[in-house]
Amino acid sequence: MKEVYINKISKYLPNRPISNDEMEEKLGTINGKTSKGRRIVLRNNKIKTRYYAIDDNGNITHNNAQLTKEAIVALCDDDFKLEDIELLSCGTSSPDQILPSHAAMVHGFLKNRNLEINSPSGACVSGMNALKYGYMSVLAGLTKNAVCTGSERTSSWMLSDTFEEEIKHLETLEDNPILAFNKDFLRWMLSDGAGAFLLESEPKGKNPLKIEWIEGYSYAHEIETCMYAGADKLENGFLKPWSEYPSDQWSKKSLFAMKQDVKLLGENILVKGVDSLKTAMKKHHIKPEDIDYYLPHVSSYYFKESLYKEMIEQEVEIPWENWFMNLDKVGNIGAGSIYIMLEELASSGKLKKGEKILLSVPESARFSYAYALLTVC
Repeated sequence: MKEVYINKISKYLPNRPISNDEMEEKLGTINGKTSKGRRIVLRNNKIKTRYYAIDDNGNITHNNAQLTKEAIVALCDDDFKLEDIELLSCGTSSPDQILPSHAAMVHGFLKNRNLEINSPSGACVSGMNALKYGYMSVLAGLTKNAVCTGSERTSSWMLSDTFEEEIKHLETLEDNPILAFNKDFLRWMLSDGAGAFLLESEPKGKNPLKIEWIEGYSYAHEIETCMYAGADKLENGFLKPWSEYPSDQWSKKSLFAMKQDVKLLGENILVKGVDSLKTAMKKHHIKPEDIDYYLPHVSSYYFKESLYKEMIEQEVEIPWENWFMNLDKVGNIGAGSIYIMLEELASSGKLKKGEKILLSVPESARFSYAYALLTVC
């Protein structure tokens, strides 16, 4: 087996940062009314700015594959060119279409060479699954390098016109035409962007990061669906897919909008997260005091204090001073968040040889978690 190093990290955040007061202007009001939930959600998540692939005239500037392509281009220089990539592994929650795959579309924009591609599906953990596939390929000596990415372009999913037919339908039924909180909630959480890692079997550059291990866990066997798109959740918890609905119901029910069961989220996301963290640390004989930097992807700062309390409860407390986060500046970029978080840390000049970095990524879709331990070389 080879060793595997993250030798380069890049990010791409589209256009300019968008403040909280500009969000509804960008995404649009629903039924001409300001969202009642917006201020509550923003107060809890403590996100101050985020990025949208929408310009100041309301035009869409990038799709997801284009955002990812820009992040990959930013990895390249005279020492490593697009034509040198042997494996392209791209994770996202928000592909631009059902088929072709996200990685295939990214490869199409790169126009570099014939290479292997991989497109893990899922939500936030898809970015870590993309990383693990690239890691295993280089580890096994199947390829000399891999470019792994995490990205999202969810802003277009959150535009007000996505929900217009549903609101009109509610009005005809004489129901209160207010968007359900499980849909409105996510409109004020999500951000666009992409991050990329270059993995190689030899350390190169200023601060290469050796990947010690990557672990993943799912609790789908225990818990029903929490976050979903392209389906509707029935009262018994069953997820009925869009393909089983008549086409005239797709817009009336906003089936393709992203939705989240907030109650189910609160009950499970932290408990299962710390449980899986303990499992990973026990397997690899890692203790909290071994971690120099803890990078947790959380959707909202609302969960930060509760996560820390749960760590204390389950006896895996990582001290506050070891935490590194940038959610307030870039927003929740889903599968891309951990890439962009690590890019900021790596470019900060803080890292010292021998330090340990723990990446922690949950996803609420059906409660999956992924972890990676890195060593600064």
